[in-house]
Amino acid sequence: MLKAAIGLLGVALVSLVFSFSVQQGCKDLKRSTTHLSYYPIRDMRTTVVLDPARGFLRDPDTTAIPTGGVDRPLAGAALMTPEERDAFAATFVNPQAADDSSIARGARKFARTCVPCHGKAMAGDGPVAALFMPPPDLLAAPTRARKDGYIYSYVRHGGVVMPSYGAQVTAQEAYDLINYLRHMQQTSPR
Repeated sequence: MLKAAIGLLGVALVSLVFSFSVQQGCKDLKRSTTHLSYYPIRDMRTTVVLDPARGFLRDPDTTAIPTGGVDRPLAGAALMTPEERDAFAATFVNPQAADDSSIARGARKFARTCVPCHGKAMAGDGPVAALFMPPPDLLAAPTRARKDGYIYSYVRHGGVVMPSYGAQVTAQEAYDLINYLRHMQQTSPR
């Protein structure tokens, strides 16, 4: 019986000692996390969260077409009207010469960005196309008839079915994509 009482007293003493140190540790932990010099910005309401679907934001380039907000002539509309797209396409000139390096850069960008929907053969048969409305055949006559400005505005700012790729495709990459597309349309049209 004496051994049990001593054991019980020992357990009580050990738990008492550890309870003070753990409790003090919790107070120290709370104090260290709440008394930091940057504590006000740790609040979730004031932090800045990047939208991963949109990627990172870039400054607008000189050939950017405003697609929303106050800069847009038709403020509040989500897409460009056909008249706006046609007006831009009529005045757009691709500043990048269609040399071999531009075509090669366009081919690499097409493989990374465009193949999931348009497919390797540019026929609109990519793996994602089965889930949504299939994109057009890029080597067919209707796409060959489109002006470079129309293709540029569709790539950078989206369209009826195609989402905007302005955050993933810079203006220079769009020029290279147009050069690659035109090269493929000339070498293997459908």
